[in-house]
Amino acid sequence: MVADIQKILLDRPTIDARIALLAKEIVAAYGTTEFTLMPLLTGSIIFVADLVRHLPMRMRIEVLAVSSYPGRAITNQGPRVLYPSTFDVAGKHVLIIDDILDSGRTLRTVRDLLQSQGAAAVRTCVLVRKQIAQAQHITADFIGFDIPDEFVVGYGLDYNSYYRNLPYIAVLHPHVLGR
Repeated sequence: MVADIQKILLDRPTIDARIALLAKEIVAAYGTTEFTLMPLLTGSIIFVADLVRHLPMRMRIEVLAVSSYPGRAITNQGPRVLYPSTFDVAGKHVLIIDDILDSGRTLRTVRDLLQSQGAAAVRTCVLVRKQIAQAQHITADFIGFDIPDEFVVGYGLDYNSYYRNLPYIAVLHPHVLGR
């Protein structure tokens, strides 16, 4: 698996340090306001596991499964909410956690879904944000890193359901994509 890696963009110590700072930003933004943390499966599981350890505040955790990169796709195929599709968010503050922001369609879809179900406020947090021109005019409230427009894996991000377990964020060799 390591032979498939072309280059490492973000190593584990760099990710760890940024997550600790990101958590401080979240704590400062929410203060004493209770909120629901909503990680988007499956890409955010490693990120959210590390992030919540730095959030010493009252919160609920509710997960949502969304698919945007099925199978061997290396471009966003459009978000599909897999499960559940309804939440008890009326009047509540929600923080959506996602692994990556590229087109913006996933965050927009989930944010709109939660707002339509009466959430008092919806904020977003992503580990990485790709620097691409075609983003759908949405940004995240909390951003770990800005990265180049390259297909990345590791630290929860996958290609064809592989590489999520890498402890860093990396770019695959081009010949690996599509095999």
